[in-house]
Amino acid sequence: MDIKKIRKQFPMLANNTLMQGKPLVFLDNASTSLKPQCVIDVMNRYYSEATSNSHRGDYDLCYFVDKEINDTRKLVAEFVNCDVNSVVFTSGDTEALNLVAYGYALKFLKKGDGILISEIEHASNALPWFRISELTGCSIYYINTDNGKVTPTNVEKALKEHKNIKLVSIAHMSNVLGYKVDIKEVTKIVHEYDALICVDGAQSVPHFKTNFKDWDIDFLAFSAHKMCGPTGIGCLIGKEKLLNNMDPFMTGGGMNVTFSKDGKYEPLPAPVKFEAGTQNIAGIYGFGAAIKFLMSIGMDEIEQREKQLRSYLNKKLENQDNIVCVNPDSDSGIFTFNVKNVFAQDEGTLLNSKGIAVRTGKHCAKMIDDVINEIATIRVSLYFYTTEEEIDALVDALINGGDILDAYFN
Repeated sequence: MDIKKIRKQFPMLANNTLMQGKPLVFLDNASTSLKPQCVIDVMNRYYSEATSNSHRGDYDLCYFVDKEINDTRKLVAEFVNCDVNSVVFTSGDTEALNLVAYGYALKFLKKGDGILISEIEHASNALPWFRISELTGCSIYYINTDNGKVTPTNVEKALKEHKNIKLVSIAHMSNVLGYKVDIKEVTKIVHEYDALICVDGAQSVPHFKTNFKDWDIDFLAFSAHKMCGPTGIGCLIGKEKLLNNMDPFMTGGGMNVTFSKDGKYEPLPAPVKFEAGTQNIAGIYGFGAAIKFLMSIGMDEIEQREKQLRSYLNKKLENQDNIVCVNPDSDSGIFTFNVKNVFAQDEGTLLNSKGIAVRTGKHCAKMIDDVINEIATIRVSLYFYTTEEEIDALVDALINGGDILDAYFN
C-alpha cells in the first residue's frame, strides 16, 4: 500500500490543513472519515452538470440519475455480498436501525417478547429498542460481556436464560473498545433459538470485508461517511423476505404504486418502498465513489494496515505508566485510554492545541461506564491513511505535552 500516494488523494491531507496553527493529525476516524477527491468530484459533478430528480422524469438527465442510483445499489451489494434488492438507502446507520425498529419490531413484537443487546452499544443501537419496548411492552435484556467483549458463548447464555428473545441487535465492532464479534458464529446461535439478528456495522464495514450472505445476517446497518463517503447517506441491508414483510418507516412520493381517496395505497416492493421522497442523490453518487475507492485499495489490505498501525501505537506506549488503556488486547484501529489524573476532555483540549484531533467523553455509548470503570475516555481511531509519523506526534504530545492548562490560557 503506497500511503503517500493514497494521502495525496485526500484534500485535507494533501493541502496541509492546519488546526490551532499546527499540521492536522486526524485521529477521529471512528466518528467520521476524511473524503478523497474522487468522492468530492462526483458529488460536485451531480450538482454542476447532472442535477435532476430520480424516477420522476422521462428525459436524459433523469435517466442518468436513475442509472447512477441503480449502479450504486449494485456496488453496495457487491461490497457486502448481498442481493441488490436487499439494499435500502437511508440517511445512515441510525436511520437504518430505526427502520428495523419501527418497520419490523413494532409490527411483529409484542408484550412478553424480548430484545437482546449489550451494555456497550452506541445510542443508535440502544435507544430505538428502548422506544419499541415502550410501544409494545416487550422486554430489553443484556448480554454479559467478557471485559467488553461480546462472545458467542455469552450470547447463547443470554438466549438460554431468556426464552422469549425474538431479536438480537449488536455492533459487529464496538465504537469504544474496537473488539470484533464473531458474527457468523453468533448468527448461527441466534437462529438456533428462532430469533433474528440485526448487526450495527458502522465500525466494521469500513475496516474489513463484510459477507452478508455467508454470515447469514438478517439485518445490517452502516453509514457511508465512516468509509470515505459523504454524510447523510447509508444503508440497511435486509433479507428480501423480511423487507417485504416490513412496514415502511416513511410514506410519500416514489414508494407507492397507487393511492386513492379512501386512504388505501399499494407500496412498491422492497427496497424502493422504504425510500419515500427525494433521496440524497449527491450522497448516493459519493457513496458509490467511496466504495470504488476502497475496493481499489482492497479491504484485506486496509484491515492489515490498521493492525500494523495499532501494533505500532501499542509498542510506543507500552512502557508509559501514565497511559491507562481500556482495550489493550484489541487489534483494531480503536485505541481508548486515559492519562492518569487528567480528565479526558482536558487531555483532548491539550491534544487539540497540538493539532491532534481525537474524541473524548462517552462516545455515545452511555451504558458502558460499569464495563470499563471509567466515566469518560480518550479515543484514538486510526484508518488506513494514518501514518506512523502521526502516531509519533500523538505519543510525543501525550508524553511531553506539558501542562493541560496551557491549552486553555495560551
